[in-house]
Amino acid sequence: MAAGKAVTIPVALTIAGSDSSGGAGVQADLKTFAALGVYGASVITALTAQNTTGISGIHEVPADFITAQIDAVFGDLDVKAIKIGMLAQRGAIEAVVAGLSRWSPKHIVLDPVMVATSGDHLLARDAVASLRTSLIPRASLITPNLPEAAALLDEPIAESEAAIASQGRRLLAMGCRAVLIKGGHGHDSESIDYLVDGSGTIALAAPRIATRNTHGTGCSLSAAVAAGLAKGEGMEAAVRAAKAWISAAIAAADRLEVGHGDGPVHHFHGYY
Repeated sequence: MAAGKAVTIPVALTIAGSDSSGGAGVQADLKTFAALGVYGASVITALTAQNTTGISGIHEVPADFITAQIDAVFGDLDVKAIKIGMLAQRGAIEAVVAGLSRWSPKHIVLDPVMVATSGDHLLARDAVASLRTSLIPRASLITPNLPEAAALLDEPIAESEAAIASQGRRLLAMGCRAVLIKGGHGHDSESIDYLVDGSGTIALAAPRIATRNTHGTGCSLSAAVAAGLAKGEGMEAAVRAAKAWISAAIAAADRLEVGHGDGPVHHFHGYY
């Protein structure tokens, strides 16, 4: 059988922790990239022993090996966008910041993973300052949920649209180009995310879906934005497309029977 003509595919890189159950972290990011027509590469920052009911252990990847992975990927692949997730320790953050300085990627989507949906803390307290001062200023977009936005600002969780927009502006002042505050932790009939940039605030609403199967939602949303940017979409267009895609993935999550706890979203809902 003759080989077909090779095609150029945009490359996105995830820098994040591994989820042994496959629903979040690097595994969710790679599934998202594949579902959206982007080639995915990975730099693993930590190994987790986890499943749909929680995390039982975290094994940190040494900073020098994080560096080696970054240089191996960028030394060969034409990376169009990066998604950054779990960076549990300050050393990991410093290794990633140094790698970004060396390779200067165009698009960086930072998901400041601080606490898992299960309640497990994923970011050491002494690493928060490094996240604020070293990594956020390099980001094209940061994607905190409501508790993470509050934690980054040392403030209570915002409970009104005005308060959320205000926190978004203060996060923007940390140096990133845009902020997407995710409203999935709210309780209204709609799940509203707020995109804040230098032009103002845009509310992106979708019906809140009644399901417990939301494992990996935040990881997958930020990866979907990175996929859009890798394909050449503008920021607002990439965020809107990612919001629509993750909403459909959540809506289809109950079609999968995975685990005994909070199951994963359906990354390949468009295919089966």
